[in-house]
Amino acid sequence: MFIFELVGNEGHPVYQKLAVENLDRQYSFLQSIVEASLSLAQPMLSIEVIKALNYHAISCLHVSPGEFRPCPVTVGPYSPPAHFQVPALMQMFTNQVNRSWVEHDAVTLATFVLWRLNHIHPFVNGNGRTARVSAYFVLCLKSGGWLPGKKLLPERLVEVRSDYVDALRAVDLSVLAGVLDLGPLHTLVARLLDEQLQSVEPPEL
Repeated sequence: MFIFELVGNEGHPVYQKLAVENLDRQYSFLQSIVEASLSLAQPMLSIEVIKALNYHAISCLHVSPGEFRPCPVTVGPYSPPAHFQVPALMQMFTNQVNRSWVEHDAVTLATFVLWRLNHIHPFVNGNGRTARVSAYFVLCLKSGGWLPGKKLLPERLVEVRSDYVDALRAVDLSVLAGVLDLGPLHTLVARLLDEQLQSVEPPEL
């Protein structure tokens, strides 16, 4: 059963209810896989983890949860890479992230993950949700543990959607110009992460 095929839009209350519950399960899995990766001394980003995060996001909402898209898609004016290129692009992407693990700081690496996953757009649906939590996964691993806060970075990005989309497009334009510039997106991620960490209440004395 795929809810979207039955109700025809993402605003339907049944779709919305399951989407919220899926998000809760996705966060629970995300925290578990962060803890498992650190406990096993395996701080790395893998295709398997990314697919699992997508599965939790869109399970029973859309077709092909946790599987690379078998068809072309468009995202507004942007046309992501052809579907047959996705497996190779994802392998190159995860390899690049893991090769850069020591070289880059946590926010820079997470920002790259956030942009690149949105750019490849590897899934039928849930790409934004998957990119945001994958970036948070990398951020937590690089930081050595689960980062607390009343509202996590992925949720904060959704709340400033216009700024977030503008920052993604700015990075896209830099690539078209021949030089990858994560600056606008990095600034946004750093600010929202700082706000998240400042929301943590100090322990009672």
